[in-house]
Amino acid sequence: MSDKPFSQACENNKSPILAQLTQWLPERGRVLEIGTGTGQHAVHFAAALPDLIWQPSDHPDNAGLCRPWLQEAGLDNLAEPVALDVGRRPWAIPRPIAAVYSANTAHIMAWPEVEAMFAGVAELLPQAGVFCLYGPFNYQGRYTSDSNRQFDEHLRARQASMGIRDLDDLVALGHRVGLVLEEDAAMPANNRLLLWRRDGVSGDR
Repeated sequence: MSDKPFSQACENNKSPILAQLTQWLPERGRVLEIGTGTGQHAVHFAAALPDLIWQPSDHPDNAGLCRPWLQEAGLDNLAEPVALDVGRRPWAIPRPIAAVYSANTAHIMAWPEVEAMFAGVAELLPQAGVFCLYGPFNYQGRYTSDSNRQFDEHLRARQASMGIRDLDDLVALGHRVGLVLEEDAAMPANNRLLLWRRDGVSGDR
């Protein structure tokens, strides 16, 4: 359908991300996606993981963007998208939430919004619940590639509050709210998929 929004990046990374999510996500329950965007990830993951309920969400200004993809897919385990401003609590999200997934959001949000996202996720997750965060990240203040450096410069030129986040800052933030970094998986195009676990307690899938 030509009227559906489309992201080539989503098409490129959906399969590698899914390969990791199948190892990390619980077998059943509701998974909240923060920043659903076009809906391509939501449809792909929900189709591949039929025992999970996939809960799309996005900023109120963008929450309806995914509807064409969701409606065309017609999957029973794809929930109605909800508007979510991470900075406004409590979050109006169906509960309980078994896990949370978010892609390419931390560098778009201002740092206070990143803090709010981590705090909100920590409140939602059960003990040993997982938060899977995808995107580019810096390590000890250094870019992992020239392309990430250029991307960061582009983001900051658009809006000073944007930018690639440093993993050390995220680890410290996670520690404050009870999320412990358990896995850091390399992904295509100089991205990473980070697995945070609530309270750092390992759990069986």
